[in-house]
Amino acid sequence: MKLPSLKIGDLVAKLPIIQGGMGVGVSGSKLAAAVAKAGGVGVISGVQIGYREPDFETNTLEANVRALKKELKAAREMSPEGIIGVNLMVAITHYDEMVQACIDGGADLIISGAGLPLNLPKLVEGSSIKIAPIVSSGKAASLIIKSWTKKYSRIPDLVVVEGPEAGGHLGFKREELNEDTMRPLEEIVKEVIEAVKEFEEEYGKKIPVVAAGGVYSGEDIARFIKLGAAGVQMGTRFVATEECDADPRYKQAYLDSKKEDIQIIISPVGMPGRALRNKLIRSVEDHRIPPKRCYNCIKKCNPKDTPYCISKALIEAVEGNVEDGLVFVGSNAYRLEKIVSVQELMDELVSEAEKV
Repeated sequence: MKLPSLKIGDLVAKLPIIQGGMGVGVSGSKLAAAVAKAGGVGVISGVQIGYREPDFETNTLEANVRALKKELKAAREMSPEGIIGVNLMVAITHYDEMVQACIDGGADLIISGAGLPLNLPKLVEGSSIKIAPIVSSGKAASLIIKSWTKKYSRIPDLVVVEGPEAGGHLGFKREELNEDTMRPLEEIVKEVIEAVKEFEEEYGKKIPVVAAGGVYSGEDIARFIKLGAAGVQMGTRFVATEECDADPRYKQAYLDSKKEDIQIIISPVGMPGRALRNKLIRSVEDHRIPPKRCYNCIKKCNPKDTPYCISKALIEAVEGNVEDGLVFVGSNAYRLEKIVSVQELMDELVSEAEKV
């Protein structure tokens, strides 16, 4: 089996592999550019991307906008012909401004989840940027697309289906994430493919559906493509690469992890997430860690009662303080054994997939 290309509107990625957006700072310009250069779709995480800017503490929004444009410019210089996207959480406070920064910075694609991106078509009106919601069910896909078609006569350029084995924030209730009760990603992907059909027929356009969450090997990629998916999105595998923008200690935490170290937490955002059980997670089970300052990053976060500051925790982790920081991981992180280059990883995935 030869892997097909991935068509997103008038964009064509040689390989049907999207690198998942991982924040804060885990997937920046270096990782995204390397993936795009290797034929996939590279994705920069827009979450608190300005954390290295000198005025981040005092001028957070402007620092984030400036940094995102810088990262997009750097990625484009490293991969002039590649497809570079940005992952934006709907839950962030300054979502509209960050969407505009994506457009101004020349991103090819916005992938958006952690909420329903119902007004995204309006925000990108007049631009050529592609838009893709992240969904966890056929129902969510239908709801978003019905809203987009009714209000804006627009369908998604891509739909990412994120299953319960993904890292980071998850679009499921806590009780849906038990190993013995969670729905297989294959089942959800088939449901979403079925849900988008009516809109494809109405608009006479294909809506590529991409599988994400627990996709680890080339064999997994081949399985989802045979199922009808247009491609896959992968995060965990790309952390263990030389080009990943995180501190080497962050990557080593993935390599050192065991299956029992990976657990479901309830993050300060109020959503379930998958992370490594470390000193921070053990500490907040016993007592609250009051934030020293508020970055006003998430719409629903209240600094008066949040168990800890998620921005601070994610920044600590990406800078290498993996015990006091929040380390989000996918369900297969414990399977990683070594750091490789992005090109080596892509070659391995393609070779495995094409053998199946």
